Amino acid sequence: MQPQELLDALVTNIRQIAKTETIIGEPHQVGESTVIPVIRLNLGFGAGGGEGEGTDSKTNSGGKGTGGGGGGGIKIEPAAFIVSKGSDVSIMAAPGRRGALAEMFEHVPDLLEKVMSSKQAGEESAKEKGDV
Repeated sequence: MQPQELLDALVTNIRQIAKTETIIGEPHQVGESTVIPVIRLNLGFGAGGGEGEGTDSKTNSGGKGTGGGGGGGIKIEPAAFIVSKGSDVSIMAAPGRRGALAEMFEHVPDLLEKVMSSKQAGEESAKEKGDV
């Protein structure tokens, strides 16, 4: 496999792993609450190749060669949980996780509140029209 083919294969597989559904998980019902996991995903990969021709003047042997290789790694861990119960929405950092990510999530409740309000307004409008 040529280095470019190897990189293309790695990128294709990474796209399958790092899709939105991987980062924002499926909602789970826990009692009266809905919990949505938020995942932290770290990826690393590399690839290389080589060619060679020449002779070794000391041993008088002809040289030829090709080579290639690649590798990668992935780390998946929980970062936070979005918890909604009725109209209350909160963000909980995963145990042992506090820092820039948690600070970022502190700004998310306002956005989620707007989304939930919009959803409720749509449901109320549908009820008024008799669609529900």
